[in-house]
Amino acid sequence: MTEHVLVPVDESAQSMKALDFAVEEYPDARITALHVIDPRDFYGAAGIEGAAMTNFEAMREAHEGQAEKLLEDARERAAAAGGDVETDHELGNASREIIEYAGDQDVDHIVIGSHGRTGAGRILLGSVAERVARRAPVPVTIVR
Repeated sequence: MTEHVLVPVDESAQSMKALDFAVEEYPDARITALHVIDPRDFYGAAGIEGAAMTNFEAMREAHEGQAEKLLEDARERAAAAGGDVETDHELGNASREIIEYAGDQDVDHIVIGSHGRTGAGRILLGSVAERVARRAPVPVTIVR
């Protein structure tokens, strides 16, 4: 019996489909929506020339604010479907943080969208869903 389901969420439609799937398929489980803030997103935003003048703390806080808005949207979406989700966010590499979170928080199952990143980022970084599926300590469902 699945007691705790982890659903990584980002701005993609696939992650929201994964959340919908988890709420529908595991109505009695504890569901946690997790958003991982990748620090490369704000380090890369400055570029090499602007890195010395960039206030990384302010950029991190802005990304955390965006994460909280995303997680609030996830809570509202689940509530509209008759479910309840807990939310959390972490800072780091997405696949690594998802896998570590699953192990640290006694997660029984991960439900993840098939691909959140597109284009060159996906080609260079590989698929987060694929890495999670290969390395997770628990079963993984990939939702397309």
